[in-house]
Formats: sequence, C-alpha cells, structure tokens
Amino acid sequence: MSPPYDQPIINIVDYVYYYHLDENDEEMWKCARTVLLDTIGCAIETAATSESCRRLLGPVIENTIVPNGFKVPGTNLQVDPLKGAFDMGVLIRYLDHNDALGGAEWGHPSDNLAAIISVMDWLSRTSQTEQTSHQGPPMTMQTLLIALVKAYEIQGCYQMQNAFNAYGMDHVVLVKLASAAVVSWLLELTREQAMATLSHVWMDGHPSRLYRTGSNTIWRKGWAAGDAARRAVQLALMVQQGQDGSPESLSARPFGFWERTFGENGFIFPRAFGSWTVRNVLIKTMPVEGHAISAVEAAVLQSRLYRQRGFVDPVGDVESITLRTTEAASLIIDKKGPLRNAADRDHCIQYVVALAFLKGSPPEAADYFDGGFWAQSEELEALRAKIVVQADSGLQNDYLNLEKKSIGAGMTVHLKNGLELPEVLIEYPVGHARNPETPTAVQEKFVRNMGHLFSAADICRTLEAVQDSNMLISDFMELFVPSSATSRL
Repeated sequence: MSPPYDQPIINIVDYVYYYHLDENDEEMWKCARTVLLDTIGCAIETAATSESCRRLLGPVIENTIVPNGFKVPGTNLQVDPLKGAFDMGVLIRYLDHNDALGGAEWGHPSDNLAAIISVMDWLSRTSQTEQTSHQGPPMTMQTLLIALVKAYEIQGCYQMQNAFNAYGMDHVVLVKLASAAVVSWLLELTREQAMATLSHVWMDGHPSRLYRTGSNTIWRKGWAAGDAARRAVQLALMVQQGQDGSPESLSARPFGFWERTFGENGFIFPRAFGSWTVRNVLIKTMPVEGHAISAVEAAVLQSRLYRQRGFVDPVGDVESITLRTTEAASLIIDKKGPLRNAADRDHCIQYVVALAFLKGSPPEAADYFDGGFWAQSEELEALRAKIVVQADSGLQNDYLNLEKKSIGAGMTVHLKNGLELPEVLIEYPVGHARNPETPTAVQEKFVRNMGHLFSAADICRTLEAVQDSNMLISDFMELFVPSSATSRL
C-alpha cells in the first residue's frame, strides 16, 4: 500500500476541488475580472508590437492546424493545448507588463492564465463537436474566474514566505504548480490523479533563475512562464492517461524535493488558501520589472520638480542620485556595466530610473529595444552611472508585511551646485490595490493595449463578455481573433 501524499499536495488539491468561493463576494469577482482583462490586454499588446515574440508562436511543425484547437489571441493561429499554453504564456509575459506579486519569492500570478485559458478553449471546442466527452466543470466564464482565483491564491501563498530564489530556482516553478492543480480539476482528474500530477511537478527539474540575473539576463525570462504552463498541462494529461504519482515527492529521504533542493524543513505558509492574492496583486501600468515601478514613479515626479526649477541638462547638473529601495529590488535589478539586450535593460533599475527622469514619463516597451533611441543614448548611460542604489531594511519589512504590503522606493537628486531635491518616496504606486488611481489607470491600459488590433466596439464587447458568467470560453476567445487587415500572424 502506498504512503499518503505529502500534506502540502493534499492541501492544494482539497482547496482546488472543494473550497467554495463566495458567490456574493463582489469585490473578489471584480478583481478577478480586472486581472483577466489586464492579462488579455498584455497578450494583445505583445502580439501587436513584438516581432521577436511572434517568432516563438505557432505550431511546432509549420502550417499545422489543430482542429478545434486553442485560438492564440491576437493571431490567426490555432494550436494544441500544450503549444497553446506556451504561446499564451509568452504573449502574457514577454514585455514584462503583466501583474506581479512580491514576497520572499516574487512572481506573476497571471502567468497561470496561459494554461487555464488554452485548456478551457480546447475543451470547449472539442466537447461541442463531440470530439471529447467532458463531464467536468462547465467551460464558461464563471469556471474561468474560479480557476483564476484559485491559481492566483496557490502561487500567492507559496510566494509569501518561501524563497525559491535562495536556492537558485526561478519563480515559474510556482506557475507550474498552480497551473497543474487547476488544470487537473478542469480535465476532470480524480483527487488522487490531481495529487499525482502535483507530485510530478515537484519531481521535475526546476529552471535556474540565471536568465533573470545580472549580465546573464536574456529573453528566456519572457518565455519561461509559458514553458512552465506548457509543462503543467503536459503532466496533467499524462496522469490522465494512467501515469502514477510519487506520494512523498516532497518529503522522501534522501531524494525528495525538500531535502535535495529546498531544505528539509519544508514550506512556510502565512495563511490558509482563500482569495487574498487576487485582491492584492500589483497590476502594472508600465512595462517595468515590478520592484522598480515605485522608483520610476519617483523619477517622473523628480524630473518634473527638476525642470520646474529651471534646470535643463540632467547629466551636466546632477552630481548623483540616491535611490532607496527594497532589498528585493537591490538583489534582482541593481545592475552596473553594459546592458546587452532589451531583457537586460528592463531588468535594470538604474536604466528605467534614468530613462524616466530624462523622458519625464514612464518607459514604454520600445524604449528597451536594441537599436532604439534610448538603448543607444549616451546621455542615459551617463545618468545611469550616477545612480546609487541603497537597500533599505525598513522598506523591505513593509514589503513583506502582509498588513502593509507596500513596494516602496525613495529618490533623492543631488545637484552639482550643492542643491538637493528632497526625497520623493512612493510606497503604493499606481497599479497597487491601495492606490485610488489604480482602477482608472488599469482600464486605460486595457483600452490602449486592445486598441493595437481591435476597434472601440470590439473592446466594448469584451468588457461585456467578462460580465456574462455563462459565456462559453470558446466564444470568448473568438473575440480576440483579429481581422486579416490587422493580424500579424
């Protein structure tokens, strides 16, 4: 007789399969619809503007069309659910514009929508044509929102006090974990099969976060979450076909995940699973690594104060810039020396702060591209060299405090004439749940992103669709197939 599954695996599966989300919790459902729209908008923005991303999309074998497959938003591609999870994950994540959540680990809960949406669209289409007989959760908007909330919550609870980065692992391990759990439910796997799927997640080798670090930062950081979403779907489908799990994949000695990879004391959880994460995620209003957003807002304000004083030559006038920020920001995005590509630039806090100060406005995705004006700007490089990053334990404590959950950064400008522009401190940037400007800014971002490929009438239909709990996901995804005149793929 097999031993019981490790308790963390049991807890996730019982939450996904049995936890009831309050139908009358309007705040939770509103937050879920908001992050869904934001994530779709990010995918459309990427499909419309990023040539390098588009090269990653589509079937493995060129010109393959999968009958009743997943329709990749912003394109005319139709692929199997594994490639669909990858493609959707790449579109969501590639420009670093999707939502974020900090903690001892950091990550992007909306990455999970890649697996959820691709599987639901595929199941919706194949069940309508009787290609498959699906008796599980209905493939409707309501089910999508439930899956979204629960995937967010799994990833969020694991991120708060478990630093996978301390062991060199990338945070997308949690995308694979949360996605595998909710996809198991969507696919009608039994409770035992769902636990087997999660055991395979922990038995996998996990990506090194090298590709997000220092001079080794490369574009893989933009497709790593899609890769994790694809693997989550694959593992669930393999278990559905009869593969067994290993109940002690976490706790087994000497080769379980805890002892060999993470530390034998296991995981720490600040609270039981509920719906906290979807209410507290940071929705980015600019394509900037999440830990730098407050610093960018501070830089825009300081730029305005600088110019109001009649100064016009930042490189000539500025002696230095002191940037006080979280220890997490210092660890991840404090970079000196050459920046080799767009992925390197958008993960450099000095670059985005210098850019915002010079522009007087937040960065845009094109500001990072090779050959672009700012990527080649000697003025930006000169100002970047004057920025000193200081990790502040107080800001870090507030960042980790679940009651405060700020993401603070303070910027002080020291001028060569001896004057000092006092510190501008931003604790809750636009996009944070506690910033009153967030709802308006997020809606403007969605309309702007959708406007790359769709009309105002199309956007209105999308806004109405997310309010329709009974809408089939296959019908919902049809809203994001562009006309031949606007499609890039």
